[in-house]
Order: sequence, then structure tokens, then C-alpha cells
Amino acid sequence: MHALAIRDARGSLAALRPLAPFFCLYVTFGATLGFLSGGAPLILRARGLDLAGVGLLQLINLPVGLTFLWAILLDRVRLPFLGRRLGWIVVAQGATVGLLVLLSLGEHWPLGALLALAVATCACVATMDIALEALVVETVPAERRAFVASAKLCGASLGGILGVGVLVGSYDVLGWRAAVLACALLDALCLLPILAYPEARLRGAGGDRERRTGSLARLRALAGRIAALGAYFAAAYLIGGPNTLALLDLGVPLTRVGLLTGTVLPAVNLVMALMAGGLAARFGTVRLVVVGGAGVLAAGGLMAAACLLRAEGLAVAATVLNFVFGGFLGVPVFNMIYRWSEGPRPATDYALLFGAAFFAAMPLRVAAPALAGWAGWPGYFAATLPLYAAALAWLAVTIARTLRADRERIR
Repeated sequence: MHALAIRDARGSLAALRPLAPFFCLYVTFGATLGFLSGGAPLILRARGLDLAGVGLLQLINLPVGLTFLWAILLDRVRLPFLGRRLGWIVVAQGATVGLLVLLSLGEHWPLGALLALAVATCACVATMDIALEALVVETVPAERRAFVASAKLCGASLGGILGVGVLVGSYDVLGWRAAVLACALLDALCLLPILAYPEARLRGAGGDRERRTGSLARLRALAGRIAALGAYFAAAYLIGGPNTLALLDLGVPLTRVGLLTGTVLPAVNLVMALMAGGLAARFGTVRLVVVGGAGVLAAGGLMAAACLLRAEGLAVAATVLNFVFGGFLGVPVFNMIYRWSEGPRPATDYALLFGAAFFAAMPLRVAAPALAGWAGWPGYFAATLPLYAAALAWLAVTIARTLRADRERIR
């Protein structure tokens, strides 16, 4: 019995080992973006910054939505070292580390200079991400990508715990320089596992079912998917993104809100991502999207009621509920983005599908706090419910159409 348990444990480790390089790089993605943009809005809001000003801080994430502007370089230009994708991953991650080291020296620099460095660092992180996603599309079989999506979200969640919960939470003890250098060291160490990834041997394992599609038809197919994703990303942020700001305005202490943002949220996302890969394989992608979306809608309704009643405990419960059901949606959504990125230019396709959709949602992300300040939190959350329901239905129909076409192609 003991020998059987050991054999099963070894089998599980062997199955998880190929996911380790992806997991590590996703940790750096979550930690770096979490450190740069996760804690600042809460800290500044607690210091009295108005909601419109807090919304402008979303611009730190702008490069994530603009990667489609330079993604074509990653598809067309092969660097003269490592693999086609690995070379770009190393360059982008190395630049991230260098910029963080530079940023660690600027505690007393003007805000504009620090903001510019933060945006440049985010651009490097986003470039690493699209190169990594292209590597997934080209080297990981379709039936294994749900597990990579789980690794992605688990790694990003753990990174969020480290970047916000640990580094920002320990900021008073560490200070600026030590906190930023710790983030740089984490990024450097987490780059090492991917260096041994056998990109050349695995190239082509991901398939290229849409490789023969013409450019115009390809763009037409992506446009509908980008629109559906953009509507969903915008609606998902509207219904759940400003929750922590609402908690502050309801009187929840900053330390408690910081705990929710930096520890509870990424921890819940990590657990949900671990579960969602298996659930998607068992119950189907569309069903998981619908169930998760229904839970997000319920959380949004609960949040509107909590704000109306000024019930802090109910608002915290609604926020956690949003974390739980929103966490279920990450794996099926990113698994479909991988599927839609299959083609001759996966980095460009991924950047368009995720980056352009994220960029399209940016105006609403920036405006959401100001809209809440104008309408009041109860009215704001009530107004987001039909918008989210419509966006969820659009995304579910788009996913179902793709899966139906795949089944017909196999037949």
C-alpha cells in the first residue's frame, strides 16, 4: 500500500513537472503587475485621492492591452539565440529585471518618472507573456492546454500574493528599495526553469488547425471573438473590479481590504484554478462559463444590496463570492483564447484576442470609479448586472459556436 502511494505520488509529480516552467513565469507576471499596480490604488485612496484619480492609475496596465502593436515582431523576428519563443522570453524578462533594479533607485524621483518606468516594466512583462502564450499554442497539445491555463492562473495568483500580500503588505518594514529589488530577484529566479524547455523538439505538437485560413478570413473570425472577449472583460471589471474601493468607502479598514486584495483574492483564484481545469474537462467549457457567470451575477446583486444597506460584512461576503465564481471562469476563458490563437502567427493572434480585448475595455476600467462616484455604489452595482449578463451570454454563444465547429470538423 505504501509503495502504491509512493508510485502514485511520483506519477503526479511527473505529470506536473512539464507545467513548472510555465507556472514559474506566470508567478512573475502576477507578482510584478501586482506590486506595480495592485497596491497603489488602495493606498492612495486611503490617503484621500478621489475616485477619478484612482481610476487613472489603471493606465499602468495599458501595455497589457497594447501588445498587439508589437506582437508581429515576435512572430516574424527570431533572435539569434535559444528558440524562436524562448529568445524573446529571456530578453523581455531580462529587461523587466533591469528596469526593476533601476526603479529601486527612484524612491524620491518625480511621480512622472516613476510612472513612466512602471509602464515600461509592464510593457516588458506583457511582451514576455505573449511570447510564452505563443510557446504554449505551438508546443502544447490542445487536450493539455486546460492544465496550462490552470498553471497560468495558479502562478499568477501566487504571484499576486507575493507582489501585493507580501511585498506591499511588508512595505513599511522593507522600504522601497528592498521591496522592488525583491521583486526583481523573484523575476530572475523564475526565469531559470524555462531555459531547459525543449522548444525545438515540441514545436508543432500544438497543432495548426487554422493555419490555411486566409488573412482576411482570419481577421474576420478574430474580430467577433475579440469583440466578445472585450465586452466580457469590460463587464467583468465593472461588476467586480471596484469592489475593494466600495469596501473602503463603506468603512472597511485598509488593512482588511489589503488582506482581501493581496491574500484572499489570489488564494481563492489559485484554488479555483486548480479545480477548474478538471471541472472543464468533466462538465464542458460552456457549462462552466455559465455556472461561474451566474455566481458572479449573484455576487453583484449581493454587493448592490450591501452598499444600499451599508452592511460591511455583507459587502465583504459579496466580494469573496465574486472572487470564487470569477476564479472558475479564468481557465475556460484562457483555454479558448489558446484555441482561437491557433494559426501561423500565435503571438499576434493571442495579443489581438487578449490584448486588444483588454484595451477595448480600458476606457470603462478607467471610468468605473468616477461613474460610481456619480451614481453612488448601490446604483452603480445594480446597473452592472444587465451589462454583465449580456456580455456573458455573448461570450458563451461564441465559445459554443467554436466548439460545435470543432466537432463537425472532426466528423
